Amino acid sequence: MAQITITPTLALDDAELSFTYILASGPGGQNVNKVATAAQLRFDAAQSPSLPERVRARLLELAGSRATRDGVIVITARNYRTQQQNREDATQRLAELIRQAAHKQAYRVPTRPGKGARQRRLDGKARRASIKQGRSKRFDD
Repeated sequence: MAQITITPTLALDDAELSFTYILASGPGGQNVNKVATAAQLRFDAAQSPSLPERVRARLLELAGSRATRDGVIVITARNYRTQQQNREDATQRLAELIRQAAHKQAYRVPTRPGKGARQRRLDGKARRASIKQGRSKRFDD
């Protein structure tokens, strides 16, 4: 069985992917009506043993309208003129989608301004206040 490497720790079995070939739409003359070159990839993400639960949930969320209610991701590739190129394109697009789902975002630790930054801010405010104070009119009677 061939393996599709997603990340160094994550790989999919080629047997988990199923391909069907359909007629491609768009320009191409008479050939487009005769030859089924568009590849439609189906990947059952909900039942896949290769995906951890966290990646599975994020993948179905990222897939959006490409995912069915049953958790099957459907990707249609019709950019190229041959079945093989469209098959590879669909596989690469699925791999990129899983890569995005597997990426763990760094946890941001909220920080506060330091003591020096607070002091500089207050000094700036005091300086502006004294400038504005000097603009006020003074009447000596």
